Amino acid sequence: MESFEQRTGLVLPGGGARGAYQVGVLKAISDIQGRVNRSPFSVISGTSAGAINASMISSRIEDFHQSILSLEDVWINFSTDRIYKTEKLFMLKQSLHWLLTLISGGVLTKNPRSLLDNQPLRDLLEETIDFDSIEKNISSGVLDALIITAASYEKKQSVSFFSTSNDVDNWKKVGRSGRQSQIDIDTLMASVALPLIFPAVMINGHYYGDGAMRQETPLSPAIRLGATNLLIISTESSGDDSKQQSGMEYPNISEIGGYILDGLFSGSLYSDLERLDRINQVIAQNDKQKVYTKTKEMRQIDYLVISPSKDINQIAMSCYDDLPLSIRTLFSGIGINKDNDSELLSFLLFESRFSKYLIELGFQDAMRRKEEIGSFLIS
Repeated sequence: MESFEQRTGLVLPGGGARGAYQVGVLKAISDIQGRVNRSPFSVISGTSAGAINASMISSRIEDFHQSILSLEDVWINFSTDRIYKTEKLFMLKQSLHWLLTLISGGVLTKNPRSLLDNQPLRDLLEETIDFDSIEKNISSGVLDALIITAASYEKKQSVSFFSTSNDVDNWKKVGRSGRQSQIDIDTLMASVALPLIFPAVMINGHYYGDGAMRQETPLSPAIRLGATNLLIISTESSGDDSKQQSGMEYPNISEIGGYILDGLFSGSLYSDLERLDRINQVIAQNDKQKVYTKTKEMRQIDYLVISPSKDINQIAMSCYDDLPLSIRTLFSGIGINKDNDSELLSFLLFESRFSKYLIELGFQDAMRRKEEIGSFLIS
């Protein structure tokens, strides 16, 4: 069988504040490979919070170890007021705006764009990420490709914006497309625009929201951009499927919201992994004969998934009091408190102590699989 040049792809799904876990895993990977400058990843694909991590790494990937240290520094200095506005007066006005809109049916005031205003995050990312350096690293060959995915509200499809110096055509499939584009702050803010929670972002005259929406094949963009194997850092706890709910009480708004976000960020990933397993099985069963789609030869894609070994929701509950009072007041109104096991809290808890816990968890989870990760990256 024809051999392909090895290109390891890094896939960073969304997860809001849970994205700190990915930083810990990447920190361990840097240690495992000896803290060298060279990045083990040729293709990087990020969605939502994973897009933030992907962009930060790509902007400094010429020194991989230092890029991870810089990424860690950003996360451990996160606070809620650096992600979205938390001033008491602003939160009061925002709450009244929503209330008046609901009561009047939008007659007395314009419809609110979102529950929270993440302008502080935009300001922080513009200060932290040198987007010109991303293009420089790609044109110089230090990085093959960066992919940031967002969802088009108008076209009702998942759009993967990609930057590469390789000859890769745009693509359009049912419900998804790929478009070569320079990655900038608007691309990134679109990818993190959680529906209803953060405002949509306009790109080229069209509004986009969080990249996890409609993303049914999160592994596909990295493979299309040349990845021959994939390292995937999920923020979904590995034991979540076994969690039991009493079912005695009607779910509150926070529980329903957490369920929706959890489905956005993890549901499609594991479905796509099952699809990849089936494709790999077909290829393995035809090892003496090449397998083709209509346009190209199919190849086996090896992958490694790293996910949290502990329940992130429980960690979030222990850090609940770190939130500003204005946000705790808002959250309590929709059922989020330190005694309520709400997944929604773990997506929105951008506080230093929570980030540090998740970074350490990610680091320890990856170091426990040190040999496996080392073998995967050099295979």
